[in-house]
Amino acid sequence: MPLPTVEHETGASPRYSILWLHGLGADGNDFAPIVPELVDPAWPALRFVFPHAPVRPVTINNGMSMRAWYDIIGFDAHAQQDEAGIRASIAAIEALIEREHECGVPSRRIFLAGFSQGGAIALAAGLRHTEKLAGIVALSTYLPIASTLAAERSAANLATPIFWGHGTADPVVALPRGSASRDALRALGYAVDWHTYPMAHAVCAEEIDNLRHWLGQRLA
Repeated sequence: MPLPTVEHETGASPRYSILWLHGLGADGNDFAPIVPELVDPAWPALRFVFPHAPVRPVTINNGMSMRAWYDIIGFDAHAQQDEAGIRASIAAIEALIEREHECGVPSRRIFLAGFSQGGAIALAAGLRHTEKLAGIVALSTYLPIASTLAAERSAANLATPIFWGHGTADPVVALPRGSASRDALRALGYAVDWHTYPMAHAVCAEEIDNLRHWLGQRLA
């Protein structure tokens, strides 16, 4: 059963899709308002797909149930990771990509984007996807299950462009954790377009401007 989604098309018969994954405790409605701010009218028609993560108990929030792509046991970079939950979410994103294929949009015209926990899944799923993607957008996030990436990554996405935005005052995913993930990806040969902004765990207008420019280069 595919994940429920919020969807927005910028024109008839979209040629490109952007799958955008929300952060912990939010849902697919969280980033839907970004569409008019982000989209350039000159771009080809796009379909934005904002899936809702499953509801599950989250350890760091005293076991409260909320929408989450995986459980978080601790914020420390060395905390145990919920590998089973991460892999289940990767599979769920693969199912959404397959649904876009059925709508006539091939992988090479699909962007995976995400904020925080959603960005972690965008990276984990995108770099393992077996067909080339248009790009990956990672906002205020980190690379999960990093130790398995070298063995599991797909050759198809070795040259896929990655936009990464991070706040210098992020108290949730600290900047050093983001930059360490960036360095790990660069060490594996990935081209990471890295941007920092004077903000906390958030998205800002300058970041949206930079992302619009980055997307525009790939939608031209």
